[in-house]
Amino acid sequence: MQRRTPAMENVMEKKDAISWFEIPATDLGRAMRFYEAVLEIEMKREQMGPQEMAVFSYQAPGVGGCIARGEGFRPSQHGNLVYLFAGPSMKSVLGRVERAGGTIALGRTELPDNLGCYAHIIDTEGNKVGLHALA
Repeated sequence: MQRRTPAMENVMEKKDAISWFEIPATDLGRAMRFYEAVLEIEMKREQMGPQEMAVFSYQAPGVGGCIARGEGFRPSQHGNLVYLFAGPSMKSVLGRVERAGGTIALGRTELPDNLGCYAHIIDTEGNKVGLHALA
């Protein structure tokens, strides 16, 4: 029997609705460059069996995710919609979307009760992705 570590306990007690997400890509390098440019982040490339991925930074046991390329991964503008945190300013992030090869599907939209704002973009792979920012 495997002994539980404190990290395992944190994961097992996690109550968030999402624990991991994967955004499909046909060209992982292109998708990785897009998200790194738009969000001004660095991603880590990894291989999990036949699946290639570029992982977004996150702090365990928080919600993590990646861009994934492999059999069965098909980019789409339909279906599930993942929202990525765009930081304190939506304007600056949206300003980088088209320069990085994406398009803006829905511009900055205010949320009620001081919850910030959101927008929808189409990435270089053809996925519709949501963005959320504080302002």
